[in-house]
Amino acid sequence: MGENLTTPREPLRSPSSGSPAPRQASARQGKAAKPKRSFLQILGEQLAEWRTRPLTDYYLILTIVGALTVVGVIMVLSSSMTWSVIDNQNVFSTALKQSFMVVLGLVVMWLALRTRPGTLRKFATAALIVSILLLVAVLIPGVGTGRLEWGSQSWIVIGPLRLQPSELARVVIALWGAHYLADSDPHAPWRENKLVHFGLVSMLITALIFAEGDTGMSMSFLLVVAVLLVFAGLELRFLAIIAVMGLLAVLYLLFSGGYRSDRFTVFFDALIGHFEDTKGIAFQSYQGFLSLADGSLLGVGLGQSRAKWFYLPEAKNDFIFAIVGEELGLLGAGIIIFLFGLLGVIGLRTARRSNNQFLSLLSATLTLGVVIQAFINIGYVIGVLPVTGIQLPLISAGGTSAVITLGAMGILANCARHEPEAISAMASYGRPAIDQILLLREPDNRDLDRDVPAWRLAVPDRSPRPAPRPNAGASRPALRDERAVDQRHRAADPRGRNQRGGQGTAQGSQRGQRAENQRAGNPRGAYPRGGDSRGTTPQRGPQGGRRGVADDRYSRDRNHPDDFGRGRYEGRR
Repeated sequence: MGENLTTPREPLRSPSSGSPAPRQASARQGKAAKPKRSFLQILGEQLAEWRTRPLTDYYLILTIVGALTVVGVIMVLSSSMTWSVIDNQNVFSTALKQSFMVVLGLVVMWLALRTRPGTLRKFATAALIVSILLLVAVLIPGVGTGRLEWGSQSWIVIGPLRLQPSELARVVIALWGAHYLADSDPHAPWRENKLVHFGLVSMLITALIFAEGDTGMSMSFLLVVAVLLVFAGLELRFLAIIAVMGLLAVLYLLFSGGYRSDRFTVFFDALIGHFEDTKGIAFQSYQGFLSLADGSLLGVGLGQSRAKWFYLPEAKNDFIFAIVGEELGLLGAGIIIFLFGLLGVIGLRTARRSNNQFLSLLSATLTLGVVIQAFINIGYVIGVLPVTGIQLPLISAGGTSAVITLGAMGILANCARHEPEAISAMASYGRPAIDQILLLREPDNRDLDRDVPAWRLAVPDRSPRPAPRPNAGASRPALRDERAVDQRHRAADPRGRNQRGGQGTAQGSQRGQRAENQRAGNPRGAYPRGGDSRGTTPQRGPQGGRRGVADDRYSRDRNHPDDFGRGRYEGRR
């Protein structure tokens, strides 16, 4: 034993002089045994961790909308130069007008972010009435325009601005529908069923839009209505009926003749890859295909499109995606498609994470309304859908579309700010930097309720009213004074901080004295120790707290029916 203790240890060898030291070897063996993670695995873990953070949906919505808006302004500038010159205008006139409308739309988006959800619900019905009146006004000769230029009387000219009421109606029906159908019973009798009432109003608006001659917008509006009904809980049999009615409408358009029937003919020709009339009814679709083909993978370069030199009609509006594919290639067009798809996923995720049905219905409907419109536009440009004439949101040139779409995205971002996790995070850590820059106030759960006073939200009173007692009467002046004390107490303590007895309360002695007064037949038995109905007689508790009798009644447990409920309601019977 002693020999082992006195024997000198052999010095550890360095790795360069021979075999590695035992400790270093074990460490290297441990590192070698640990599996190495690839870059994709690390990236996936980081994305999964970031996805679960609060306010992720809010940041993504703002980022996607901002990116699509910037791309839209750039592409309008690129695709409108030649057509501005041919209209005897400045080469940048269309781009400047679009930029001005985008700035106006960003202001509307900021106002939508600042508006409380309760305020949106409050004005939803008024917005619906205004939208219907505008749809009626656009049908009046001399008020509505556009029949000769675009084939549909869909615009109202107000000075230098052109308003398209159908664009506004598509957002308003989502707002009013979410307000009206929130917390509704989809299985109620048809006379009392709110889904039936909503369907009738939607049919009225659809008829007004169809009367303008804008078939594409009416179909887009019906898709928004169908999405809202699905999320509101419409039964599958009614959905099947709506699908059959939509199919019958498509068949009517197919065999009715005119330019609508020609669009279906071009669509079937595009599916088989053979156009019958490339200089007539199929000219626009054929030129759009050529633009996409010229773009190849990386595109011909920004601003280098050849189709915009009077080859492709409506290059800045309906067929702007063809210019995107030509100048930015398959890669740029794929990024646009990815951004719209990601916007749809994030919007539906916002709807799923919301604990308020109004915000859930509103966010889902607004999201799919924009995304479905975008994919319909992209679909008919690439030839998988018939041409409908609707614009690509946030990308195509159009003042009304830009303002209303940005306003709708502001409401969607506002819904994301009112997710439960987002509200909790801001309450704990404060507002993020973007909210401080935009001067947005911190969201609150009370923003989700409507027509409910703050004191009611702070202290909910679910206690039942006790049965009236024969000897608990009081004079009318006493009742008026008690109500005044009640109001003063509520104003002084709206959140009910003095719920379980303040300084100097003696609940047992007060209850006993009150019972003795009642047994003695005292009509003022509810006021112990001789206190009058005005509650002005001061009393002193066991700890020296000086208070009034009315305060003693409110110092009891509000959740107890024998205490708060009786003390609050006995003087009002």
